[in-house]
Amino acid sequence: MNEYQGLSDAEVDASRKAFGRNELRTKTKSPIWGILLEILKEPLFIILVATSIVYFLLGELSEGTIMLVAIGLVSAISIFQENKSRTAIEALKKLSTPKANVYRNGKKTNIAVEEVVVGDFVLVEDGNVVPADARIVEAHDFSVNESILTGESLSVSKDQYSESPMIYKGTTVDSGSCVAEVVAVGIQSSLGKIGDSLQDIEQTKTPLQTQIKNFVRSMVIFGGIAFLLVWLINYLDSHDLFNSLLRGLTLAMSVLPEEIPVAFSTFMALGAYRLYKSNVITRSPYTVETLGTATVICTDKTGTLTENRMELRAIYDFGSDTLTDFTKHQPAFNETIEYGLWASEVLPFDPMEKSIHAFYERHAPVDERNSFKMVHEYPLSGKPPIMTHIFEKPNGEKVIAVKGSVEGLMNQCDLSTASIVKILAHVAAFTEKGFRVLAVGKADAGLAVYPITQHEFDFEFLGLMAFYDPPKANIQNVLNTFYEAGIEVKMITGDYATTATAIAQQVGLRSTDSVLKGDEVMLMEFSELQQWVKDTQVFARMFPEAKLRVVQALKNNGEIVAMTGDGVNDGPALKAAHIGIAMGKRGTEVAKSAAALVLLDDDLGHMTEAVALGRRIYENLKKAIQYIISIHIPIILIVLLPLVLSWEYVLIFTPIHVIFLELIMGPTCSIVFENEPIEPNSMNNPPRKMSQTFFSWPELSLSVVQGLLITVATLGLGYFVMVSGESIETVRTIIFTTLVMSNVFLTLVNRSFYYSVLKTFGYPNRLIPIILGISVVLLILILTVPPIQGIFKFEAVRIQFIAMALLVSFVGVFWIEVWKAWRRHRQRSRENA
Repeated sequence: MNEYQGLSDAEVDASRKAFGRNELRTKTKSPIWGILLEILKEPLFIILVATSIVYFLLGELSEGTIMLVAIGLVSAISIFQENKSRTAIEALKKLSTPKANVYRNGKKTNIAVEEVVVGDFVLVEDGNVVPADARIVEAHDFSVNESILTGESLSVSKDQYSESPMIYKGTTVDSGSCVAEVVAVGIQSSLGKIGDSLQDIEQTKTPLQTQIKNFVRSMVIFGGIAFLLVWLINYLDSHDLFNSLLRGLTLAMSVLPEEIPVAFSTFMALGAYRLYKSNVITRSPYTVETLGTATVICTDKTGTLTENRMELRAIYDFGSDTLTDFTKHQPAFNETIEYGLWASEVLPFDPMEKSIHAFYERHAPVDERNSFKMVHEYPLSGKPPIMTHIFEKPNGEKVIAVKGSVEGLMNQCDLSTASIVKILAHVAAFTEKGFRVLAVGKADAGLAVYPITQHEFDFEFLGLMAFYDPPKANIQNVLNTFYEAGIEVKMITGDYATTATAIAQQVGLRSTDSVLKGDEVMLMEFSELQQWVKDTQVFARMFPEAKLRVVQALKNNGEIVAMTGDGVNDGPALKAAHIGIAMGKRGTEVAKSAAALVLLDDDLGHMTEAVALGRRIYENLKKAIQYIISIHIPIILIVLLPLVLSWEYVLIFTPIHVIFLELIMGPTCSIVFENEPIEPNSMNNPPRKMSQTFFSWPELSLSVVQGLLITVATLGLGYFVMVSGESIETVRTIIFTTLVMSNVFLTLVNRSFYYSVLKTFGYPNRLIPIILGISVVLLILILTVPPIQGIFKFEAVRIQFIAMALLVSFVGVFWIEVWKAWRRHRQRSRENA
């Protein structure tokens, strides 16, 4: 392939000014205005505005002003969290943007697709997504899938001599490579002219998103009904419209769990950004939700379990019936090597072809690669596949070389039964050592007319080339981490069964006795396949349809499937898996587009980090939601029960008290719990079930009990103080103090629902002392500074009341430590049984 000068930097700038950027959408949105618009629609914002208006109508200017300040603070927290989340997501979008190879300033360079301009010379290869509309200048064995534009799923072969020598933005390269000159970008491209409706497809909500939305909606409806009832009851009792409205709004504020959706979006977005720091890019932040539930990882062999560093280890020359093992003998150049080279790509990108070129360069008597000219190439095809190239020597003589699968080549060779047995014996010997094997052959170069397809040739069998791809150094530890986490690992490879089994044993894959082949997968009844995939860990001689069938069978068995892949043909299986994982270095753009995750450095070890992060995020989100529910229950009941039970003092909390508590709870749940580390035993437990939800009674029951006991402690002490003859200001002060201290203690004990608070003190989370310290300092200021006391309608109380509040809140929260100790004892008893 010729080298191209391409555009200069000045020409690139001029082209971009003339024709625009290579983006389908030109309109931009202001993220801040979008966030503000969402905040204005929030029920809490509407309630706060209504409350401030009521305060001003009542003439209580200081309270009204405080509510306006509260609106600003709540909005600022929401903007901060949303902006933090969106910034993380935008950063990930930029990182996961497809790349394009272009020639500029006389060099080939890799740039973001958006940077491609009209006039660029782009190089597209097998597995690439075409970055822009372009006219083919030079093509090699090139075919493209244009179904995104035409709906036709079959590949179209093209070159510079085709009737329509054009390639189009968004289409995918199925085979070969080509250089093309860009003629249209962005909205001027064929894809852009369809309209940008493709960009507006709404993403399907995950199960957890739906559950959270439904839960919050239910609470909003409940809050609305409670608001109307409290307003009506108070109005019938007092005939005071505005004060009754104020009490109803106070209850509505206490009911709304608006922290939950904020926490969810924050956890997911920041989780996705943490994944990137572990060299994993996620296409959607909500993939993080699924990671902790993975029960099976289906991994390919080459480049994932092995180094993808093919070493030519041995050659069997069929003509002389000699085997040369390079670990024992000096490499020798022969016809098998020579024709193996001519059957390889001129610019190799496959590791085996790179190895062949390197070997030829070192050992060929004369390097003839620059003097031979390729006149025709047949693409890799057939099942099992082969590929054929036709070269012309300087003297006009032709060379027809073929290489590929042993079975594929032997099917087109005139071999005796004895010869076939001998060849297969060598293949078996190679594959038992974990080697990959290619067969090499040639055809009669004197043919007057070449056949339409390579499968019409009669080939002469020349020999076998054996390659070794050593296992990655850390792979056994990686697999053990998966096994300890209760995740099965299955190898799915196109290699021979014996090669796959040998590598599986070398890397420490469990249960390698049973091997299932691609043809067997396709012939089985689906119900039978579902049974086989349960106990089979090695799948060999696999092809795209068989991979997809295995993934579907595992899913039908109730497994949550993660699947690795790197090629065009892996796309369907990657999309079908719950978690598709593409390789960042050797993965094609098609595979990356189909996958949910991209491993930037092709290291499967990062998947253990990703699973751990998925579990950590789920654990922490669960803690945050349980905390929110536990602390909301006493706020609701403190507002409601005095009215229902006809206490002497009915109006304990006003909107000012509730909004203060909301301002403490928001950062606590979405900042403190998001920064919590993974639980020490998390990666030793089996994955949680995908159907498991935060909002089932077994999950909520503990939170409800915590909330009720905090209510009993808080209102119990308040009732005691009330019947002792203290004023409503004192009762309100004591109840508020008890609740704030309960909130502090609840944050500490909810850091783990298994380990004791003494152990969790050692968890690294620098935000715990900051957030809780601020809460305590604010409480002290409220209790001791007279102007602030006046705003909250508090009064100075005796120190023994403060001590009682501290003691009661401690008991009302720390009872759970006894429950945790009992749970740990029961767990140890089960393990020792």
